[in-house]
Amino acid sequence: MPTILGLSGSLRKASFNAGLLRAARDVAPDGTSIEIGEIHDVPLYDADDEKANGLPEAVKRLQSRLDAADALLMVSPEYNKSIPGVFKNTIDWMSRGDGLKYFTGKPVMLIGASPSGFGTILGQNAWLPVLRTLRTRLWTGGQLMVSGAGDKFDEDGNLTDGETRDQLRKLIAEFVKTL
Repeated sequence: MPTILGLSGSLRKASFNAGLLRAARDVAPDGTSIEIGEIHDVPLYDADDEKANGLPEAVKRLQSRLDAADALLMVSPEYNKSIPGVFKNTIDWMSRGDGLKYFTGKPVMLIGASPSGFGTILGQNAWLPVLRTLRTRLWTGGQLMVSGAGDKFDEDGNLTDGETRDQLRKLIAEFVKTL
């Protein structure tokens, strides 16, 4: 049974991207587990703190989960046409210590949702050099950049749009076939 670590790059309680990640978990093919990781407890990166205290426990947990997973699903908002700082900070921390080995060769799927009319196209493009540097195996078999997310999610951040849910189901199934 494939296991995928899913991370949402938003801290907002009713986040569209956290909702998209939950929907991905719910529509994953039978026999596939999407386990949602938590980034709320990851502190801002500080090399002095890392030198004095090593990796924070929240980072060690995420590294361990990434190591155990067959793939990584990154669900990323787009902030100011780029990567959300909190998500980049988490990935930076996860790559520290022995972290690079957990990313190397790991299949990664990148999706996202935004209230804008362009979805998360620029944010997803901004992740490309980061994912190359981490030596991941970015899956390019399909895309999902949910635009107009305010009309596709409810006030709690749950995906309510059937067409988007169907697209997500098909995309996750195609990704899982490659694992």
